[in-house]
Amino acid sequence: MNQTEDQGVDKGYYQTSKYRLRWWTLAVLSVSLVIIGLDNTILNVALPTIQKELGASFSQLQWMVDAYVLVFASLLLTMGALGDRFGRKRTLQIGLVIFGVSSFFAAHATSSTQLIVSRSVMGIGGALIMPSTLSIITDVFPREERGRAIGIWTGMAAVGIATGPALGGWLLENFSWGSSFPFDITGDMLNWGSVFLINLPVVIVALIAGLLLVPESRDPAPPRLDLLGAALSMSTLMTLVYGIIEAPSRGWLDTVVLSSFVGSFILGAGFIYRELHASHPMLDLSFFRNPRFSTGVGAISMAFFALFGMIFILAQYLQFVHGYTALQAGIRIMPFALGMMIGAANSHRLVARMGTNKVAAMGLTILAVVCASLYFWQVDTPYWIIGISVVVMSFGVSNTMAPATDAVMGAVPLAKAGVGSAMNDTTRQVGGAFGVAILGSILNTLYSSSMADNIAGLPPEAAAQARDSVGAAVNIGVRIGGVPGQALADAARGSFVDGMHVAFMIAAGVALVAAVIVLKFMPPKHLGGGDHAGGN
Repeated sequence: MNQTEDQGVDKGYYQTSKYRLRWWTLAVLSVSLVIIGLDNTILNVALPTIQKELGASFSQLQWMVDAYVLVFASLLLTMGALGDRFGRKRTLQIGLVIFGVSSFFAAHATSSTQLIVSRSVMGIGGALIMPSTLSIITDVFPREERGRAIGIWTGMAAVGIATGPALGGWLLENFSWGSSFPFDITGDMLNWGSVFLINLPVVIVALIAGLLLVPESRDPAPPRLDLLGAALSMSTLMTLVYGIIEAPSRGWLDTVVLSSFVGSFILGAGFIYRELHASHPMLDLSFFRNPRFSTGVGAISMAFFALFGMIFILAQYLQFVHGYTALQAGIRIMPFALGMMIGAANSHRLVARMGTNKVAAMGLTILAVVCASLYFWQVDTPYWIIGISVVVMSFGVSNTMAPATDAVMGAVPLAKAGVGSAMNDTTRQVGGAFGVAILGSILNTLYSSSMADNIAGLPPEAAAQARDSVGAAVNIGVRIGGVPGQALADAARGSFVDGMHVAFMIAAGVALVAAVIVLKFMPPKHLGGGDHAGGN
């Protein structure tokens, strides 16, 4: 297939402004993508502060993280379809506006419920933004440049993810928003609100630059919207993750928890039935018959399962166990960006030499080995070991993400780039949500069980708090003081680390199984077929 056919346009494509401005377009999309990655992780370092200020439980902290991710993931397919129908640039711009407004309200939340709701609305904005970025890249870049462009796109996502904790820590420790404006536009906002208000200048830059530099594109023959399919997919994810998050506090055999799991199974079956029989399905399930598509989304999901779970746990490990401040913890997570950017920038060269399947499997194997090595971390593990582990892990993640993303996007027609991009992004966010939910719940369950004997002498309220959160236990220990207080804090730290070991061994197993599947079933090269966008 020649280049003009790859784009699905006439021979004058290479003389169009779309082609000439493609790298500027990528720059704008990258800025838009940074805030998505930023808000996936910036909240993690603020969780201890929020816990103290709002009196949040461990499950509420999980929901503050997962509300954004879950709504984001649940709506991605629908929003990708809307972009294909109404214009990807238009949905990108609308998403940026929603994201900015909801960030402002999140900064002013005065209760855990308000913050969770604001984060949910932010997820709506993110769901409009992210599939638009990748589908526009697929539209403006020819096949021969797309792998490099996707690698840069992956690297910029890493910038947001990696800088989030450090930026959040700096804002928590050094910035007072109330004194930075000539008028009191922030009201009585608590200090942690700055981790959300920082989104506003990024949104403004992306909006203005997008209006000037991003071309519009859409499906020339869009099908009817599958509203029932969208509702079923969102309901399936919501009920399942709700059960996983609530299980540690309610009990895994609790009626509400079991009902959530059963309901999720029924709704999921309904979604599959709907998509198989609908004349215009939201998600064409025939895409999964293409091994490049199915193994690609599987690899992405498992990589983010381990990644988000690790960052969620690591932020608490550095602060509660090692005693770092939010800023210090954030800075120590930043080496993640180094490995991610090195891997993303060079993955297309490795793919050309080794094949897509071997590179993606290599990335997952590296991820599995690093997660398994975390079993040997202790309360006093030196940071240089932690830092090296973070760099190597991120290198593995990037060498999974870039080739897997290119495989997914190459397996769908160009006109359906929005849905393809949305499916790619959905697997990221769903994998991340489950990583936080499952690994966090496993850790919390083991921690609570281990702390039972250590809180026996505490007042009921203090005992419940110490059993629910390592942060609360450490704070209670500080208030008690002396040998008893130190013993409680040490027991909490030890229990947290023991639970962390189990969580990361599970993550290692998941990544290793995914590596074997990818190596066996993912085609080593682009083989045409479903790659209507480029002839691979």
